[in-house]
Amino acid sequence: MLKEFKNKTILVTGGTGTIGSKLVEALLKEGPKQIRVFSRDESKQYELLEHLQHHPKLRFLIGDIRDAERLELALQGVDIVFHAAALKHVPFCEYNPFEAVKTNIIGPQNVIKMALKNKVSKVIAISTDKVVNPIGIMGISKLMMERLFVNANYYKGNSKTIFSCVRFGNVLWARGSVLKLWEQQVKNDRSLTITDKEMTRFFMSQDDAIDLTFTAARLMKGGEIFVFKMHSIKILDLAKIFLQKYFPNKKVNLKVVGKRAGEKLHEELIGTNEGESEIFENKKMFIIRPVVSIYSLNRKKLSPYSGFQKVTRPDLYSSKDYLSPEGVKKILNRDL
Repeated sequence: MLKEFKNKTILVTGGTGTIGSKLVEALLKEGPKQIRVFSRDESKQYELLEHLQHHPKLRFLIGDIRDAERLELALQGVDIVFHAAALKHVPFCEYNPFEAVKTNIIGPQNVIKMALKNKVSKVIAISTDKVVNPIGIMGISKLMMERLFVNANYYKGNSKTIFSCVRFGNVLWARGSVLKLWEQQVKNDRSLTITDKEMTRFFMSQDDAIDLTFTAARLMKGGEIFVFKMHSIKILDLAKIFLQKYFPNKKVNLKVVGKRAGEKLHEELIGTNEGESEIFENKKMFIIRPVVSIYSLNRKKLSPYSGFQKVTRPDLYSSKDYLSPEGVKKILNRDL
């Protein structure tokens, strides 16, 4: 049991999404005082309440991070916030850019302001590898979210609230993920679609995502971005092995439909847009910590992270360095 969560009141924005609900379920095992699930969809809240058997430490709050007044009430008496609410589908952000700004930029600003107002201890925001050298609205808006949370540590004055981020890749079997899409396509006797034969992506399991987030909550000093060292997979290889594993006796056509709006061929985990940063690593993750202080006289020397080594900036950590098909099989067998 992690002492960080014991007897604490914790709020999870987007708490009915794939990651949000997994966080809630994992946090219940850590002895919290109360967990508040903050989200917009009452049906998903009821489903999660039923799944978790009406646990007495759960509270379900209908609300939107765009609504600062609602957040202010929801955050009263909260010790820790996990911010998982976002618009995450790349094409929908491209076609609805103003909505992406409201949810992925204005929403996080509201979370920061109301966390400060309510004297929350820690705030951990969930980000994505699409923020690295972004080309689309989703990646750009989430990059702005990251910068807001990192730089909130300059904005907070004498407040003891600290803000950090975790940076995910694609989470296997998450709602809206490619595996979920393919499963529905095959069950409905449709062609399995891939966007580009050469496209690669970083993947992580749901357990990896929770482990990274909990590690960040334990180690954070304020301003860091925690990045899991993920496996990159060629989407074509993933599709073929997916069919072999889950539908071995079914004939399915593979259809190439082309890249969607706002998509890149390859993703990166650490890129040229990190700015002036210190980077630490162990076998499982990187920690990116900014070293530039707006007011140099107030720069504090932070203690090192136990079990991590400071490294020179690594080479571009790109998904184009993908696993072999045999490596993909191991990932599917282990994580799914």
